[in-house]
Amino acid sequence: MSENVMVPEVTTEPGEAVGVVEAVEAEATAARTYAIVADVNVRSGPGTSYAKVGRLRAGARVSIACQKSGETVTGPTGTSKLWDRIGSGRYVSDTYVRTGSDGYVAPRC
Repeated sequence: MSENVMVPEVTTEPGEAVGVVEAVEAEATAARTYAIVADVNVRSGPGTSYAKVGRLRAGARVSIACQKSGETVTGPTGTSKLWDRIGSGRYVSDTYVRTGSDGYVAPRC
C-alpha cells in the first residue's frame, strides 16, 4: 500500500523557495568538514593579495560554505584557482584542504 507523503517546501530567504532535494544537498555539504593539510593563512578574499584574517594549523577541520575562482595557488595538494569560503570574509586556497577532489565540492559563491 502506498501513502501520499506531503513534503514541505523549504525557503532560504524570504520569498525565495528551493526544492527539498536542493535543500538537503546544501545541508549535507554544509555539515561536512575537511582537513587542513598544512598550516595556511586565512584571507579576506580569494587571493594572497587579500588581507590575512587568521591562520589554520594542519589537522584543523573546516566546513566549506561555498567555493569561487580566484588567484592560482600551488600548495600541498597541487595547483588550483579554487578558494574555499569557510566563513564570512574567510577564504583558504583549496590546495590546503583535503576535499578528495580537484573540482567543486560545494556550491559556487
